[in-house]
Formats: sequence, C-alpha cells, structure tokens
Amino acid sequence: MPDVPISILDLAWHPPETSAEESLRDTVEMARAAERSGYHRVWYAEHHNVATVASSATSVVIGHVAANTSTIRVGSGGILLPNHAPLVIAEQFGTLAALYPGRIDLGIGRAVGGNDATRAALRRTEAAGESFPRDIEELRGYLTGHSLVPGVQAVPRAAQPPSIYLLGSSLFGAQLAARLGLPYAFAAHFAPAPMHDALTTYREGFRPSDQLAEPYAIVSVNVFAADDTGAAQGQRTVGYRARARDLLALDGRGPFTDAEIDALLTAPEGAALAGMNHYTAVGTAAEVRDYLRDFAATTRADELMLLHSALDAADRLRSVRLTGAEMVVRSSP
Repeated sequence: MPDVPISILDLAWHPPETSAEESLRDTVEMARAAERSGYHRVWYAEHHNVATVASSATSVVIGHVAANTSTIRVGSGGILLPNHAPLVIAEQFGTLAALYPGRIDLGIGRAVGGNDATRAALRRTEAAGESFPRDIEELRGYLTGHSLVPGVQAVPRAAQPPSIYLLGSSLFGAQLAARLGLPYAFAAHFAPAPMHDALTTYREGFRPSDQLAEPYAIVSVNVFAADDTGAAQGQRTVGYRARARDLLALDGRGPFTDAEIDALLTAPEGAALAGMNHYTAVGTAAEVRDYLRDFAATTRADELMLLHSALDAADRLRSVRLTGAEMVVRSSP
C-alpha cells in the first residue's frame, strides 16, 4: 500500500538534567524538523505532575510552536476535557485558530489524568469524565457558533474553527467518535491490546457528520530510528526505562536503578508495563519504514502518529529526519 501521512506526538520531554527552557527549545526544534521533513502535524499532550513532560500548559505550547513554524498543523493530543470547562477550551482554541488559520487541531480525551493527589490539586475526581459526551457537544457548539447554552458564546471564534479529533484507548472512545462522526486517534503507543477491536468498532459504527463524511483513523506507534540498528535498540532500552520510571513514580514508587527496572520489565509483575511498548518501530530508516508500512497496512490507518521516544534531543531529531525521508507523503485530508 502507499505510505500514509505521518505526524508526531511530542511529549515535550523534560529530563531531570535539562532545564524547562532547554526542553521547550528542543520541542520547537523538533517541530521545525518535522515541518522541513514533510510531516503532516505535531501534537502535544496534557499531562500534570509528571516531572519529565513539559507540555502541561498545552495550549500555550501549541501557540508557541505555531508561532515558530509556518505550515505544519499544530494541536493537542490531547486536551483532557474533564479538567476544563468547554467554554474555556473553546476560547483558547478559537484564539489559536484565529491566530494561525487552518493549522490548529483540537484533540480531546476523556481521562482526568494523574494520581489521586494530582486530581485533587486539579479540583477533579474520576467522576469528572462522566459528562464527557455532553461536554464534547457543548464544545462543538461554541466552536461552530451554534452554542447549546442560551446567551453564551465563545469569543473569539475563528472563521475556520479548529478541527476536533477524539482520542481514545478503549472501545468507549471508539463508539463515541463513531456516533459523533469525528476523526478517531487510537493510543496504540501505550494501550496496544484493544487496538484492533477499537478500530473495527469505530469504522463499523461511524455516522457521517458535518465535519467528516467517512471514518478517519489515526493510530499512534513508538519509533526509534538511528543510523544503525544497535544504536536504535540502545535508545529504545534507555527510553523505555525512563517511561517505566515515570509511570511508577505516579504511584510513589522509586527511585530505581537500571538493573531494577530491567528486572521488573522482564518479571511477571511487570508484564503489563512492558506490554505497553508492544508497537515499536526500531532500527535503521529502512527497518523503521518497513515496520511502519506493515503496521499501517495491518491497522488500515489513515494516518500514523509517531512518538520519537529517544531521550537525547539530538537522537530524537535524527529519528524524525530519518523516518521522514523514508515515509513522507505530501497529501492528507
């Protein structure tokens, strides 16, 4: 099959030895490299209380990256809508869409995110996600100028509203995206098990909407591309150790040595943690290309969302460029 469009989910990696200023400069450089390499879009995720992720103020990061690029689409992957009033998100993304016409995406998710202490600091509980379907409809109304709340409009409202994408890692998100007629982005980079069922559910249940006539599925996958296979495999080992540490730290566990992390990831009690990384393209540019082509064919993805997950900023940039040179196509819906 022909190559599908490729995009980037950038977690704005903020290693302990790097300042926030350096991390955000690296984020801009990655977006510029993606733009030069022909990637379709770059997204940033809302995470809170994660010491190694610098994209917590997601709309601020999006605005800064959009201001420092020219053509690439920039957006959220995603905004955790239960953490916000729909009106506030409509105002933020209406502003972004007015400042950068035709370039802003609004990917939204249902999770609140974080541990109990983080949710308490956000003044949220797990129950906050229960109104998610209704909140999406309210948000769409604000963005399109058809408010569902009498007497309330989102200002400013861009002439070309941001495109909405529903993010998910379960059948719930797939069903909701299908019912609402929205593009669906599945998080296979950390939730591989339900991927095929979720994509089938989305496609079979899809109802056309004003935004989308046919289903459009974006699927995420981890990538470590380097000049030789050994280097890429080494970057994967280091990167996945760091990811495991981050996830364990949310439960107050750690610190861990490299040997302890490696032992955990190969032990039965660490199987779920290790399994999160199941879908990973690793190797030379050609090896990554072959993996991604097979992955796209197997999933029937309309677009691939790549996480270039090497810890070192220079290695991530190299991975972006190597993969782009092999995979980029120039057209996308």
